[in-house]
Formats: sequence, structure tokens, C-alpha cells
Amino acid sequence: MSLLIQFSYLQLLDLLTTLVFLSDGVKEANPVVRFILVSSSSPLIGLLSLKLLAIALAVYCWRTSRTRMLNLANVCFAVLVAWNLLALLGRA
Repeated sequence: MSLLIQFSYLQLLDLLTTLVFLSDGVKEANPVVRFILVSSSSPLIGLLSLKLLAIALAVYCWRTSRTRMLNLANVCFAVLVAWNLLALLGRA
């Protein structure tokens, strides 16, 4: 269960840092996310939709005992969030 909570927390942090970047005029680097942002009625709605999908996939991994996959996703998102925070600190 802790892997799932960590994943959800990292998704929230990624959502918040992405919103900060977007409010500063920085373009989204991920082409899939960029497409969703352009296609949705607002960036927040698009990002929330993606994060809910990601959490649903994480729940699937957790319920089917794919903990290695979930752990790898947590590591990747932790690195991404750390990168985003460092980039935000560098902009200040």
C-alpha cells in the first residue's frame, strides 16, 4: 500500500510543478502531455485526467502484485519531481 501512496504523492507533486511551469510560460516537454493540454478545455483538467489515469494504472499494478513496476515508476517520478524542483529553484 505504501508504494501506491508514494505514487499518488509523486503524481500530485508532478501536477503542481507542471502547473507552476505552465503559469510561467514554460512549454510542456512531453509530447503526449502537450497534446492532452492542447486538447482539453483547460490545462488543469487535462493534467488531472492524466494523473487519474496514471493512478488507475498504479492501482492495477498494485492489485496484480506488479510491485517492481510500481517501484520503478516511483523512482522515475521521484527523479522527475526532483528535476522540476531544481529547475524551479534555478529560475528564482
